[in-house]
Amino acid sequence: MAAVDVERAKLENSIRNLKLSGHVGFDSLPDQLVNKSVQNGFVFNILCIGETGLGKSTLMDSLFNTSFESTPSPHNLPAVKLKAHTYELQESNVRLKLTIVDTVGYGDQVNKEDSFKAVVDYIDTQFEAYLQEELKIKRSLSTYHDSRTHVCLYFICPTGHGLKSIDLVCMKKLDTKVNIIPIIAKADTISKTELQKFKSKIISELQTNGVNIYQFPTDDESVADVNTQMNAHVPFAVVGSTDFVRVGNKMMRSRQYPWGTVQVENESHCDFVKLREMLIRTNMEDMREKTHNRHYELYRKKRLEQIGFSDVDSENKPVSFQKTCEAKRSTHLQELQQKEDEMRQMFVIRVKDAEAELKEAEKDLHNKFDKLKRDHTDEKKKLEESRKKLEEDIQEFNRRRAQIAMQSQSHHTLTLGKSKKK
Repeated sequence: MAAVDVERAKLENSIRNLKLSGHVGFDSLPDQLVNKSVQNGFVFNILCIGETGLGKSTLMDSLFNTSFESTPSPHNLPAVKLKAHTYELQESNVRLKLTIVDTVGYGDQVNKEDSFKAVVDYIDTQFEAYLQEELKIKRSLSTYHDSRTHVCLYFICPTGHGLKSIDLVCMKKLDTKVNIIPIIAKADTISKTELQKFKSKIISELQTNGVNIYQFPTDDESVADVNTQMNAHVPFAVVGSTDFVRVGNKMMRSRQYPWGTVQVENESHCDFVKLREMLIRTNMEDMREKTHNRHYELYRKKRLEQIGFSDVDSENKPVSFQKTCEAKRSTHLQELQQKEDEMRQMFVIRVKDAEAELKEAEKDLHNKFDKLKRDHTDEKKKLEESRKKLEEDIQEFNRRRAQIAMQSQSHHTLTLGKSKKK
């Protein structure tokens, strides 16, 4: 028995034991996703639409507590231009690739009918670029820089009299393409009473004209209450500033006026903090998801239908993508063959026309040659006749000259004879 115990002890010592670092289970998947997302970083794209001078750049600096590069825009641009700037931001160990797109010259033209067109074209161009990357055989979506617009901050001029026509038209064109958050710029120029009336007026006009703005999601219990409250504050009345003023013992972003100081981060002064919380801290991922799952999917569906792809056939039966491709390829080959036949027939017709033109030209050349030949013969005949006549005239002249010479000689002989007789 002692020998058996010794053998068992040796066997136990030879077995390598695995020490676990923690609990083993699939409940660690969220941690894996978080680590992977943090490692890859995040992308967020903001489109700022508003008239020149409403403080778009200043608000962006205030939102992300940094100073982005920006130059004042002139008011004399002939058309609206979009300028995109991408920045690499980092907070703690989280990296964010932020793209800010500004509409330069928006609302400055006398004819504002097509002011929204440049914005719509830009958004569609980013969707199309992502679609083309998605349709590639060798895709690299993990490293592809997603430039699709995740949120549109629409800056409303603080007139206090409702929305302008350009605002309604532009937001109506964009509500199916991007998440729109209307904000009242430079809200410190309106009193609190007028501001509440202005907000109600804006919401009423948006609903009357059927403009769908972004609604903060309320299906998540953790943020349902706060998002419900924030939906009631839209449009946000914001104030931005690049200046820091000492308020008490703290330096705060503020705007200094002769009558006092407007604190940007004071919720009793403006809605800047509410906008920042909703935009960055609470609903940034929801905006990214809705951009991909709603707006991009709608664009993708329309584009594929334009190309000719569909999930069902004429009898409303499911059809595979391969069959659709094969059918389109067959149709394309038939169209190419038909165009080739048409071009061949057109080429034959053109060749025949060219041959007929060449024959006609050759016939004209022969006729001209024959005419020239006849003219040459006639001229030669006339010259021959002229030569003969000239020779006859010369002979007649010589004959007459000889005759005259003989007469003059005989006359001279007679004269000499008379002289001798005298």
